[in-house]
Amino acid sequence: MSPAGLAPRSLLLLCLTLAGLAAVYLPGLGAVGVLGPDEPRYASIGREMADSGDWITPRLWGSPWFEKPPLLYWLIAAGHACGLGDDLAPRLPVALVSLAFLIVQFLLLRRLFDQSIAWIATLLLGTCAGWLAYSQVGVTDLPLAACFSAALLLGVLWLDIGSRPVLYACAVCFALAVLAKGLVPVVLALPFLWFARSRWRELIRPAGLSLLIASPWYLAMLVIHGRSFFDDFFIRHHLSRFSSDELQHIQPFWYYLPVLIGALFPWSALLGVLGSFCWRDTRLRIFTTTFLFGFVFFSISANKLPGYLLPLLPPLCVVLAIGAGRAADLTRPLALTTILVALCPVVVTVLPESLLYGLRRAQIAELKWEYFAAVLPITVVVWWLDSRRRRLAAFAVAAVLAGAGLGFVKIAAAPMLDELVSTRGLWRRVEPRISQTCVDSLHRALRYGLNYYSRQPLPDCQDDPRPFAIVQQPRAIPRLVPRVKPPI
Repeated sequence: MSPAGLAPRSLLLLCLTLAGLAAVYLPGLGAVGVLGPDEPRYASIGREMADSGDWITPRLWGSPWFEKPPLLYWLIAAGHACGLGDDLAPRLPVALVSLAFLIVQFLLLRRLFDQSIAWIATLLLGTCAGWLAYSQVGVTDLPLAACFSAALLLGVLWLDIGSRPVLYACAVCFALAVLAKGLVPVVLALPFLWFARSRWRELIRPAGLSLLIASPWYLAMLVIHGRSFFDDFFIRHHLSRFSSDELQHIQPFWYYLPVLIGALFPWSALLGVLGSFCWRDTRLRIFTTTFLFGFVFFSISANKLPGYLLPLLPPLCVVLAIGAGRAADLTRPLALTTILVALCPVVVTVLPESLLYGLRRAQIAELKWEYFAAVLPITVVVWWLDSRRRRLAAFAVAAVLAGAGLGFVKIAAAPMLDELVSTRGLWRRVEPRISQTCVDSLHRALRYGLNYYSRQPLPDCQDDPRPFAIVQQPRAIPRLVPRVKPPI
């Protein structure tokens, strides 16, 4: 047996699985420049930490920034300290955290349930679109999801076997989750605390350990910045984010239903296996209640973003894995999973426009029959394996196809995302004339990205007129144009 308690064959399969996931997750992390309004800001803060040596106060272009705790910034700063550069430093640490969590999840689920459930849950999570997508960008959602989910798995294992070292490991992971995204993991932990209420005395010392790890940064920030940190971090970005429309992320109550289906792609059909088995023992009830509680909590929040749902995917995948393992017949959901992979070429064409203008405004490309013909042989193999009661093998084949399909999306969409959605393409045009360029009109998200690559924000043309201007019309690609001088 290996040190992890795995037989040599299982250890070999785990290594092969990890190598396969790494082949999808790690290549091309720098093929696309920073995306959206958040990643360039977080990447800039991490870089400033590494450059300044101040690893306490997050600063965005020199000014204190109180929106998020420091864990992601520390990861990015460590990436810069290791010489990864502007494109890899924000993303490689996040991808490595994601892969490390998949290993932890497998090992813990193997102890909690059995090896088959552990394999299925890990394959589901590792090859679903939501988890893979957020493993490719330097934002806070993946570190939070990995740390909180590891804490939840360890907590459930402690309730099951009563091991004190497991409980202290849970406390460490929970403290890291609090350093990843503030009070969010505290709210998500409420279902677990309810199930552990009869053993509350045993939680006192581990809670102290969590405080010992997580509180020094918060206390240091309060000492250094006082009321401004408290008001901005706790009031504005916690309480107001839940109830106010100030942050402009307002979405309807049902918003997370389609987000969940998309995040599970191409495994969305497996949602049909959920049923009464979810309540048969305490372990399942904890995972199910955590997902349901978090889903409702995020749904009633005024501000909604897709990444908020990420910490709920690991417990959901555990429940789906158990339901899939117990189902008498899973040929149709598994076959539909492989068929859905045929949509990946369409996703490639839709992705840039959906990120630029929103999914509703994106033009969907023609769905060709050749895509379905390409996956049909795999569909037949998966159908045959499950009909022969070789379910784990059927899942493995479907997961290989899902990983290949999502890897194809990642590679094929990269050039368009880099040129159209990221600001790196614009930066290539601006860089030779940086001292002669000002910003006339540019989308907020692209402005953050341009500032990241320029390191110092370019001035507005109104404040500092220069020979060249960046101009962007609504729903158009930004252009670098000569400024027309007024007649004398």
